[in-house]
Amino acid sequence: MSLFLGKIHYWLFNKILWFEKLEGEIINLAKEEGLNVDELRKEINEKYGEPTPNLPLEEMIDTSNIHGWLQGKIHSAEGRMAAWTTKLINNNKGVTTKLEEIYSSQGIKAASEVKEKGMELTNAGEIFDSINDYILDGMPCDRVNEVIKAEEDIVEWKRRVCVHSDIWNKEEGDVDYFYKLRSLWVKEFVNAVNSDFEYVEEGNNTMVIRRK
Repeated sequence: MSLFLGKIHYWLFNKILWFEKLEGEIINLAKEEGLNVDELRKEINEKYGEPTPNLPLEEMIDTSNIHGWLQGKIHSAEGRMAAWTTKLINNNKGVTTKLEEIYSSQGIKAASEVKEKGMELTNAGEIFDSINDYILDGMPCDRVNEVIKAEEDIVEWKRRVCVHSDIWNKEEGDVDYFYKLRSLWVKEFVNAVNSDFEYVEEGNNTMVIRRK
């Protein structure tokens, strides 16, 4: 394994941090719903590991196993999210509306962050790449998504494999609902970052960003 941190490692780390911010919103919802958050946090963190401390990456990462460390952090974050989400829904199925609002608002927030950095996304490819600066889909070597069309006005891709189902099944959760939540995030992100484009899902695990 490499002993040196590169751009891709910071890119992955930032995706993990963003996902953990989303986890924080879900935990706040659990508080609002009257769940015993302290007890659940202890249970979930013991099972999947603690969220990432507020420290620079280079102060935490195992430089003798950079890939393994990052992969472990992704698995940990996804496990906690599956656990919190499933426990919320099991407590009150009506909470799905609030979960969907959180994901939608976080998509808009991410788009605002992109704009605040002075980035103007003017074509479908730039929007697709920006989405992948936030969305966690395993490690790059997992090759989850396969782009089948890449033009200025449209990017079309398929989900080649699912890297989330094992985690959600472990929590007896619904991975399809996780994909629904994430789709809401992407839809709002695309609309907010450049309203000339839209995100749609077609059959057979096919997703599209296209000019309206």
